[in-house]
Amino acid sequence: MEEIRKEKLRTGYTTGTSATAASKAALLSIIHQKKIELIDVKLPKGILIKIPIHSCDFWENTSKCSVIKDGGDDPDVTHGAEIIAELSFTDKVNEIEIDGGEGVGIVTKPGLGLELNKPAINPVPKKMINENLRDVGSEVLKKKGIRVVISVPKGKELGPKTDNPRIGILNGISILGTSGIVIPFSTASYAASIRQNLDVSIAMGNDTVVLTTGGRSEDFAKKIVNLPEHCFVQMGDFSGYTIQQCGKKGIKKAYVVGFIGKLAKMAAGVKQTHVKGSKVDMNFLSDIAKKCNASNDVIEKIREANTARHVAEIIKESNVEGFFDEICKETYRHMRKHSEKNIPLEIILFDFDGSILARKSRE
Repeated sequence: MEEIRKEKLRTGYTTGTSATAASKAALLSIIHQKKIELIDVKLPKGILIKIPIHSCDFWENTSKCSVIKDGGDDPDVTHGAEIIAELSFTDKVNEIEIDGGEGVGIVTKPGLGLELNKPAINPVPKKMINENLRDVGSEVLKKKGIRVVISVPKGKELGPKTDNPRIGILNGISILGTSGIVIPFSTASYAASIRQNLDVSIAMGNDTVVLTTGGRSEDFAKKIVNLPEHCFVQMGDFSGYTIQQCGKKGIKKAYVVGFIGKLAKMAAGVKQTHVKGSKVDMNFLSDIAKKCNASNDVIEKIREANTARHVAEIIKESNVEGFFDEICKETYRHMRKHSEKNIPLEIILFDFDGSILARKSRE
């Protein structure tokens, strides 16, 4: 048997770490009056990592440096974006001001732990910038203050490709990060966006949410559930985690909406439904068909089916009654297991044209 080798995946760094590196390089370039090409950044846990500086321009009292954000082997929409820090001195001795410029989103909804109508620069990146500047600028800060403006030239076009518009961050991206590094294929950033989305819903006075498996199922859900944009939460593959968070945060009702592929996995008890992480269990689906009195021929076709969508086509062609209801019933049962607080749930299974195949709201 051929041995399968697992390549070690390359870690990357967050927009917050990129902004910190650019800020620190900007200050050092003024202090030493020379271009900085590589910088040590201290992460929240005290670890130092080296970050390459993309551009560095300096004068006597101002400077402008940038870093190209590197997501490692887990790139997101901000991978490759230029993060710029423009640094200048102020008369406010020992004070460091951090502001957002072009391409950094503005916060317009509560629930994010950020000030309304201010740039979306999260507390951890702010703390990182502050600490790293104080590490190298203690002498400067005895006589003057420092002002840093973070900007992302492509931020305005990247913003809509993130969850920012939904949670009320407009006209740009957020400067994010909790650990400072991006662990490849980790759930950290996605989990954080789910929690933020739920926090915004609650802060806006809404305790009912619609949990969808992606953009298309969300579009269909919006046609049948009349709730504000921020109540729609794309849980992606993290159904178990999302319903747990709903319980912790006091959500009063959750719709769970998706297509046959994801719901078939949830019905089988899979909490993390990524296509690489789990396959649709055709034996499980054939057992459901058997329960619904499908013929042996249909059951065998399902066992040999290529995808869950293929199974749905077989079921429709064969007029097997109750199959889609059973999928919703099993999804309901497993989602209920993940929710300690017994939040009222409603499961909705769509076909790929947006018609409802089945829905389930109680045992």
